[in-house]
Amino acid sequence: MASDEKAPPSTDDASETWRAILTGTYRPYAITRRILRRIPSAPRCKLCAAPFGGVGAPIMRLVGRGPWNKNHHYCGVCFTAVQNLRGGAEIECSLLFADVRGSTRLAEQMSPSGFRQLMARFYEMAASVLVEGDAIVDKFVGDEVVAIFIPALAGDAHAARAIASARALMAATGNTGSDPTWLPLGAGVSTGTAFVGSVGEGLGAELTALGDIVNVAARLASAAGAGEILCTRTAADAAAISIEGRELRRLDLRGKSAATDVVVITGTG
Repeated sequence: MASDEKAPPSTDDASETWRAILTGTYRPYAITRRILRRIPSAPRCKLCAAPFGGVGAPIMRLVGRGPWNKNHHYCGVCFTAVQNLRGGAEIECSLLFADVRGSTRLAEQMSPSGFRQLMARFYEMAASVLVEGDAIVDKFVGDEVVAIFIPALAGDAHAARAIASARALMAATGNTGSDPTWLPLGAGVSTGTAFVGSVGEGLGAELTALGDIVNVAARLASAAGAGEILCTRTAADAAAISIEGRELRRLDLRGKSAATDVVVITGTG
């Protein structure tokens, strides 16, 4: 190897670096995100929250944090890190899936352009709410948004932050009963161990989460009615959510070998 080339980090070294970033012991990353998320405005880098719009955009481009031209979900600095620092780490975290209910029927009742505008409004609102809640916005898939709450950003209270963000999404879409509902939304929250890190190769590299709790959160969002947040008992307990007076369900989720105990939180409380 030529002397000016850098050897890729070993698997163990990369895993420990990822663990430090994800759990908050790598303080420069956590501090950078806290600062950048306060600079206007959306859209943002889904890892560091650098603003790609508004007054902050020109400044971010000057310091190399403008949208990466091959993957516009990340700034140049973060995409290089995700691309080069292969792997990830298993950590305790929380997952939030929020799913538009009845989107097929909505699309049927609207023009294609009108439906696109509706979903664009949802994406922009959801990204803002989730970044404010210290989430990493993993992805938007069709009519669904996926967010990861890691200790580095949300602290040990990541389950509580995930549930609070789900409630904020319900309020922002009018699913609390106090305002007109402009978009029916259901959500699922789960807490536990997941693999979080860089998945994919080259320009297709993405920061994401993998594991059973990811699948459970996705299934819960699919099972939730409009205005409902379905949380695993583990997530509710971690968030110190009292189950007294709340509806409890035992659901047979697709692909799961055993039933899942669920706490139902509605948009009104």
